Amino acid sequence: MMFFSRIGLVPSKRDKKMPSLGTIEPTQAGFDSSPPNEVLSWMLVNVMRRNRWLYRIAAFLRSIKGIRDKKRSGTSALNERSHRSPLKTEIKLTKHKRISQENTVFPQKITISVIAPLCDTPEQFLVEMIESVMAQTYSHWELCLADGSGADHEYAGHICKKYAEKDGRIKYCKIEGDSDISAISNTAMAMSGGEYIGILDHVDVLHPSALYEVMKAICYKNADFIYTDEAIFSNAYVTLKHYKSDYAIDTLYSYNYIGHFMVFSKKLADKAGIFRSEFNGSHEYDLVLRYTGIASNVYHIQKLMYFRRSNNNTVVSDVNNKSRIVTTGKKAIREHLITRGISAWVENIYGLPGFYRVIYELTEKPLVSIIIPNKDNVFMLQNCISFIIGRTTYENYEIIIVENNSTNNVTFSYYDELKRYPNISVVYWEGEGFNYSEICNFGVQHANGKQLLFLNNDILIIAPNWIEEMLMYSQRDDVGIVGSKLHFLNGTIQHAGVVLGLGGIAGHVCLGEPHHETGFMAKLQIVQNMSAVTAACMMIRRSVFEEVGLFSPEFCDSFNDIDLCLKVRSAGYLIVWTPYATAYHFESKSRGYYSTSGKKRRLLAHETDLFCKKWDKELADGDPYYNPNFFI
Repeated sequence: MMFFSRIGLVPSKRDKKMPSLGTIEPTQAGFDSSPPNEVLSWMLVNVMRRNRWLYRIAAFLRSIKGIRDKKRSGTSALNERSHRSPLKTEIKLTKHKRISQENTVFPQKITISVIAPLCDTPEQFLVEMIESVMAQTYSHWELCLADGSGADHEYAGHICKKYAEKDGRIKYCKIEGDSDISAISNTAMAMSGGEYIGILDHVDVLHPSALYEVMKAICYKNADFIYTDEAIFSNAYVTLKHYKSDYAIDTLYSYNYIGHFMVFSKKLADKAGIFRSEFNGSHEYDLVLRYTGIASNVYHIQKLMYFRRSNNNTVVSDVNNKSRIVTTGKKAIREHLITRGISAWVENIYGLPGFYRVIYELTEKPLVSIIIPNKDNVFMLQNCISFIIGRTTYENYEIIIVENNSTNNVTFSYYDELKRYPNISVVYWEGEGFNYSEICNFGVQHANGKQLLFLNNDILIIAPNWIEEMLMYSQRDDVGIVGSKLHFLNGTIQHAGVVLGLGGIAGHVCLGEPHHETGFMAKLQIVQNMSAVTAACMMIRRSVFEEVGLFSPEFCDSFNDIDLCLKVRSAGYLIVWTPYATAYHFESKSRGYYSTSGKKRRLLAHETDLFCKKWDKELADGDPYYNPNFFI
């Protein structure tokens, strides 16, 4: 294990100069379709490089204004795209940690079979891949090498056999004739004898603690499907770090964010089947969808344990292969939806190959009750109502305006004008002061709809099909709340989901970013699961709203929507954010921002304290849909 002793994966008496990881790029000529690691590499690099110059300008301007704080702002963390650090540093393991991990005795003795399909693998890359497995601190593993290389790459067999002679945990099988990537992978899987199976691409490397961390997840979290964070490296430097969210089915439908390193129970393979050739190019995506769909516990290790080699000169760059990847990816998602009994079709997101959009069929068109609290500010309300009436394509809706102690005569004159619309009504809340929760709950009492859509009066609708876009998710039994994409009038992002712990308690992610940007891993352009969304434009089924106890009146001014989302999540429902329901948001222009008065400060402090006590465990655990490494 000369290479890995040099870069710190195993102890070395002398600190030798790290050899180059090479500039030769594997051609993958033997594959009928692009291997999955090349697919994600291609997706990562292209998404993260898109419009880079705009981000650099924006970052420079933000730094001048002094509003960019990487440890507190999700915006800067999510859009951090240029990264370069030595691979040696990222995979270095101290002697103390290595000894500690090697001496760890787990309550279960499990063999993890690492499978690696080979096809025309460059010699140096093959050696580095094998040695990364041999350098693992957890010793109960086996490496199954299925070789589908052509006749002009016989050196692969010689290398593998040489390692197998040195270490009995390494198995090698030469595949005769032509085989595609799924067939080669299945051969490697058939060679495995372990209780768990991990997938390692033939040109990538593992962190020396990878299997150790996997064993912790198996033994102490009862996980039967495990995945880790990963990084892309090139020429001995890590260039991109892919920090992932915990398991999120709607995010997974948008793209295969799980990627590598993934390890799963052999029982899942026995139950759900092996790789399928008809999904070549997205065969691992298909596997992930099938296995996570039946797994009892999908566990995410929030550490960089897998290092993917950047490869710019592979078949993935070929237009035909890109087309095949997109096609098989759509097919994998579509089939998974069918198995769940969901009627939908899948589209590729324009300009983002490998990223998808699921369009669900509306099983019914229920009455949607749009509830809008209002106090004076007729100009805002009038524009809000006009945009709804003039742009909304969904027909079966009603609008309930909850009047909250207005004093201007012009406000009531406008209410009289609205009487000509049979689907618009004004109800009068007579409570004292301002209590957003009680106002909205009062509005629901007068609503007739099966679906409730809470809307601020300072919202101007952009997408005509905004209701359909939210309803397609809200109709799903597993979804509790749906949020929308909100812009400021200057075209920057006001709302793209809420992250727990961001800015202290909870904050808007990507706040102030240009709305047309893709964001980190297309964050601003894909449907995804979130911990919370804003009630400025939020849809929820009435049955779910009543099940969780409505808005909590103790949160009269702040955190009422976050509290509702957490109650809904605690009840077992998902929160979905969609970028396809878009609107402009003036953000509390009708009431103004918090004043500096002592009363306001005391109210905010009281509700902050109340929220922290109520959701202390959730805040301590962190946001499952936002990787904590972004805070570092």
